[in-house]
Amino acid sequence: MEWARILAYIAVTVDQELLVRNEYLATENRILRGQIKGRLLLSDTEKKTLADIGYRLGRRALKDVANTAKPDTILGWYRRLIACKFDGSKARCYPGRPRINSKIEALVVRIGKENVGWGYDRIVGALANLGYTLSDETVGNILRRNGVPPTPDRKRSTTWKEFIRAHMAVLAGTDFFTVEVLTLRGLVTYYVLFFIHLESRRVELAGITPHPNEAWMKQISRNVTMDKWGFLDSRRYLIHDRDTKFTDSFRAIVKSTQVEPLKLPVQSPNINAYAERWVRSVKEEALSKLILFGEASLRRALREYLMHFRQERNHQGKGNVLLFPTTTKSMNHVHGSVNCKQRLGGLLKYYYRDVA
Repeated sequence: MEWARILAYIAVTVDQELLVRNEYLATENRILRGQIKGRLLLSDTEKKTLADIGYRLGRRALKDVANTAKPDTILGWYRRLIACKFDGSKARCYPGRPRINSKIEALVVRIGKENVGWGYDRIVGALANLGYTLSDETVGNILRRNGVPPTPDRKRSTTWKEFIRAHMAVLAGTDFFTVEVLTLRGLVTYYVLFFIHLESRRVELAGITPHPNEAWMKQISRNVTMDKWGFLDSRRYLIHDRDTKFTDSFRAIVKSTQVEPLKLPVQSPNINAYAERWVRSVKEEALSKLILFGEASLRRALREYLMHFRQERNHQGKGNVLLFPTTTKSMNHVHGSVNCKQRLGGLLKYYYRDVA
């Protein structure tokens, strides 16, 4: 009995000391936490340690001692700790075939878009020529996943880009641009109408006038559709914007010569990009740097620039070469004196060699 009393006394003494220690630590923890501004940032290891101890301590005791986080937060860390222990997702084997390589998928999509008449089997054959073995179902799944419709739907839908690329040789474009000319009456706005052959980039000025009315447009349409002489001879399509100056009578005369006038969609200048680019070139390289006095001055400037554009200006869109060079004798020679041909007072320059 004496030993039991001694052990009980020791146990009570130890419990009282532990209670005092815990009370001190809890009080000190609250004081320190009160002096820390903002939120404590704990590492994953620290969260796991607190979660393990907090779970063993219990929710009620946590309310008295926990100051780093709320009891529910600490217990939530513990639940995640258990979930991570039994998480086998990294070693899990998912059913089904592995996903197709992204490069092969991109190639399938490219072939499908570039060949609207090819079915799945033909695309499979084209891939086999490149060393890839795919089934027609896989090709179909890839195309559907990337928003490429099946062959019947692709045949019925042709984009403007595809149409222009397929008809470059027989496709011409036309457009207006304006120039302010100084006259005795003050500044007068002149309208310049031009045509461009998309494949060769050949440009033809059709007319210059301050009043592009319907009668003037009808005469222009007769000029450009003349047999053997007109710019639209041997052309099949003519694209133009929705400007009201391209009247129904103008379109009817053009259409009567087996040239189909195609009106562009609303707000789509990029479709007639070759014509738009020529307007930018002639304005930036010549017209914007000149003060034009009268219609004759405008005609001279356009005539000089057009000669430069055809014979003396390199075109990056055509391999950075001259469109219609007058001679090729000096192009492959490094001997002979270098001369410079100037137009419009030196605004336009062309360098060439004298070769005997």
